[in-house]
Amino acid sequence: MSRVAKPARLTLAGALAWVSAALALLCLASLLIGAGEVGILRSLSALAGAVDDEARFVLFELRLPRTLLGVLVGVALGAAGVVLQAATRNPLAEPGLLGVSAGASFAVVVAISLGASAATLNLGVAIAGAMAGCLLVLLVTQVRGVGDDPVRLVLAGAAFSGILTAISTLILLHDQRSADEIRFWIIGALTGRPQDVLAWSAPGLLLLAPLIRPLAALALGEKMATGLGHHPGLTRLGALLGVAVLVGTATAAAGPMAFVGLVVPFVARRLVGPDIRRTIGLSLLLGPIIVLFADILSRLLVSPYELPIGVVTALIGAPVLITVVRSHRLPTL
Repeated sequence: MSRVAKPARLTLAGALAWVSAALALLCLASLLIGAGEVGILRSLSALAGAVDDEARFVLFELRLPRTLLGVLVGVALGAAGVVLQAATRNPLAEPGLLGVSAGASFAVVVAISLGASAATLNLGVAIAGAMAGCLLVLLVTQVRGVGDDPVRLVLAGAAFSGILTAISTLILLHDQRSADEIRFWIIGALTGRPQDVLAWSAPGLLLLAPLIRPLAALALGEKMATGLGHHPGLTRLGALLGVAVLVGTATAAAGPMAFVGLVVPFVARRLVGPDIRRTIGLSLLLGPIIVLFADILSRLLVSPYELPIGVVTALIGAPVLITVVRSHRLPTL
């Protein structure tokens, strides 16, 4: 009886080298490709020092900030996805699917409808909303029959997200004054967005750093983690706090962006295995790759117009979600 061969995995150094090269190429492509009149050849000439004021303006004032924002948002969402899956021990856990992003989005919608427009205020309420979503995830994981079932946990998160989305829609219908601003923000985009708020993602990454070893122990089971000297409850709480900061800052800066936190851990595990001590570093590079790739597609698919990047990330992430669900045995309804 023949055995099914397992997919070959790269060494961590090899994976980091390949992923770093891919990220560098995508950053260059993000600078050169656009939906407007400044094409690849003019962009290359401007990079080489040619005197072309329009091309240089598009390159350094529009595309470069957009690329940097995509990198920072990808880092935040990629790390948040890996940590959230490790904390819940659920391969389907993702900020957008479990309601964490929905909590951040709803909080910002409420703040804008009440007259808030400062980026720092949006940042604070987004983190608070993401924290509420994370606390809900923590409570749901303690419910017997739900926390242990990946699909039921996602369904609970989807229900929570649906409720918040419905309330946000009612706010849009009721408050026409701020409806345009809310619509512009809620679609998810990298252009015309504040970048200074992403500096707040650094505390989230620093908060997660000491939790890597406890999360790796938690993957062995709560009893084993406790036997190794870790406290599973505090580990989960700290991890979800870090996730809230990362998701809140990314959402405040670029709007809701679903499925990035699902695709990044899935690809990282395929490349280097399930150990979070190996996947977390890789996720910091894979996150920007997914976001920049989606952003480039958003410029090209309906050129000379652009699609919301949240739509493109959903198109990328949906097949991954189906693949992960099919790889797990689901209960018969």
